Amino acid sequence: MATAPAPPEVAELYEASPVPHRDTMLVMRERILAVVPDALEVVKYKMPTFVVDGVDVCGLMAHTNHVGYYPYSGSLLERFPDLVKRYGGAKSALHVPVDAPLSAAAIRRLVRARLQQGS
Repeated sequence: MATAPAPPEVAELYEASPVPHRDTMLVMRERILAVVPDALEVVKYKMPTFVVDGVDVCGLMAHTNHVGYYPYSGSLLERFPDLVKRYGGAKSALHVPVDAPLSAAAIRRLVRARLQQGS
């Protein structure tokens, strides 16, 4: 099943991102929407953000040397030391290689954990 186009203001952020960052972000977008197909796509903190039932689930942002995956929770990544070790990053973000999106399994784990956490 094809993913619906992003809302215009979100699509603009993807389009403004360089390749291969953009391609990586769009693959991750599809994988996120496979887990939460009814998520609202909005712009928060100048990044595409996925919102479910009023909860900011995650955001994506292109950086010079990586794509940031932001779970909108300072404590969530502590639960995933395997991902933090593999991707590195900050307390509140994973630094995903610009040409290697997070796997569907990793995204599924992260999104579900964030939804369990709530707001």
